[in-house]
Amino acid sequence: MSKTPTDEIADSGWAVAARHRRGTLLQRVGMGAAVGLVVMPMVGWRICLAWFAAYILVQGLERLALPSPRRNIAEISLGRRITTCLILFTSASVFGSLSIPMWLIGGPMGGVCATLMLPALMLFSMINSPRSKSVLAASLAPPMLYLLAVPFQAAAFGAPPPIVMTAAAAVILVAFFTIISWQRMSEATENQIRAHAEAEALRLKAEQDLVAHTAFLAAIGHDLRTPIGAILTGAAELQSLHPQSRSTTFLITDAGLMMKALLDDLLDHTKIGAGRMTVEAVDFDLRAVLAQTLRLWRGPVEAKGLKLRVEGASRMPRGVQGDSMRIRQVLNNLLSNAVKFTPSGEITLRMDAWLEEPSGYCLLLEVQDTGPGLTDQQLTRLFNPFDQTADGVSARHGGSGLGLAISRDLVELMGGRLTARSAEGQGACFTVSLMLPRTEEAAATPTTIDESRLDIAQALTSLERAAPTPVADVPVVTPEDDQDRPLRVLVVDDHDINRRAVQLILQPLGCDIVTAADGLIALQRCAETVFDVIFMDVRMPELDGRETTRRLRAGAGPNARTPVVAVTADTAPEDVAACQAAGMAYFVSKPLTPPALLGALQHVLDETAAAAETVAA
Repeated sequence: MSKTPTDEIADSGWAVAARHRRGTLLQRVGMGAAVGLVVMPMVGWRICLAWFAAYILVQGLERLALPSPRRNIAEISLGRRITTCLILFTSASVFGSLSIPMWLIGGPMGGVCATLMLPALMLFSMINSPRSKSVLAASLAPPMLYLLAVPFQAAAFGAPPPIVMTAAAAVILVAFFTIISWQRMSEATENQIRAHAEAEALRLKAEQDLVAHTAFLAAIGHDLRTPIGAILTGAAELQSLHPQSRSTTFLITDAGLMMKALLDDLLDHTKIGAGRMTVEAVDFDLRAVLAQTLRLWRGPVEAKGLKLRVEGASRMPRGVQGDSMRIRQVLNNLLSNAVKFTPSGEITLRMDAWLEEPSGYCLLLEVQDTGPGLTDQQLTRLFNPFDQTADGVSARHGGSGLGLAISRDLVELMGGRLTARSAEGQGACFTVSLMLPRTEEAAATPTTIDESRLDIAQALTSLERAAPTPVADVPVVTPEDDQDRPLRVLVVDDHDINRRAVQLILQPLGCDIVTAADGLIALQRCAETVFDVIFMDVRMPELDGRETTRRLRAGAGPNARTPVVAVTADTAPEDVAACQAAGMAYFVSKPLTPPALLGALQHVLDETAAAAETVAA
């Protein structure tokens, strides 16, 4: 187990030095072998071989004596530490002992070589003894004693007294500067470890704060979706009951949708910043996704007096793999940005795709407008989060200032690129490039008409050839129309507003609606009545929606196989997968809207009817 900087700062100097010594074993053995080979011509191979064997033996003893990095240093006894220091002293003594035959056999020149070798050994001992005076003393004392013998060896060989005095002064200076250097190095090491510990503590605190911040925003986002859903549902109900108040209900709906968009942008930005945003790779119909997105923007574009042109619609493939929700989100952001900043003229969506080996499509989506364009300075800051807010752009045009930054991050998460080009007074152009794997049955759709430029109606026609009918346009059909009874629906949610919103949406269908405020009450209701569909909130106190569904599926009650639709604000792939693993058949995201709720109801009823036909056959 590796040591953290906090552990290092808490350890004794002996512990740090012991770990350093243990980690440099191979370096010491290699250095011993190199020295032996160099000195062998001077002192002979027998002496060198005996010396190296003794050195290897004492290194083995040192390896056994030094504590393992995984062992708690506090558990090492004082006797063990003294023994280790004695072995370190012996190891340094054996290494330095090679200087003796160098003096005796090599004469004065051998003595010069020995004198150069010993400071190198002292330097190596100093480097491997940080923060520990005992380890330094044990490993530095032997080479220092050998070095102190140099003046006496020089005198024995007949050196003049001035030479002997100079040699003695040089030895003392080497020893002094070695000790001073060790002290400075130890202080620097301790400061570095302390700085690492402080940086690590700050990093951990920042991560904890980010997790807490993300959790707080997720909780607030979940709670805010409840009143937003009620606003949208209530506005839809008022519009159907009082057509003369259409302008008022449109105002309420637009305000609710704006609140939803701002909330979604904020939560997405937080997820991306925390590294929790993921994209999925599932099969989907790209042409249907593009058609649905264009249909959504047809009204806002025409209401502003603009034209929406489409190029390359028929070149789009159908079956691809990717995250259709995120692709739709990016395209919505780009179209919204174009509509927002284009006072007059037109917006052009250019689409192109070609087969890229081995088994994918290269997809290009380009949104160009005839707005005022951007300066070079604005282009460099275009994808910075909140930059539009800082410049007051959002105050003039609305929005959070996060849409483009989120779009860029989402495209990069999908392995693509989002770029922009513009010139002041010449509009702006945003280009998305993506690689999307194709499904097994997919093939490129041939161009059947000349469509260098299509208006929106022609583009929708081209994209929707053989495309499935949108869910929201399909009338809801109950699985038991042949029986004279209403559809029985159980609505489980801890918020009364959400339960009432679902009731408002389903009541015009003549459904028999039963409600439950938590999972335990829902299980009681399921034991008493057979339901056709159950709408289940995921986040609830006491017993959440997933655990309630698991208990329902595990039991033998009358609703053990009733389709359960998850109603949740958590729409990440892992959250949806967790709902499916719990036994939920489908999910609808908050805030609730009538098309989404009716689409989910139609989906599960169709699946139930198909399953019943299969069993009957």
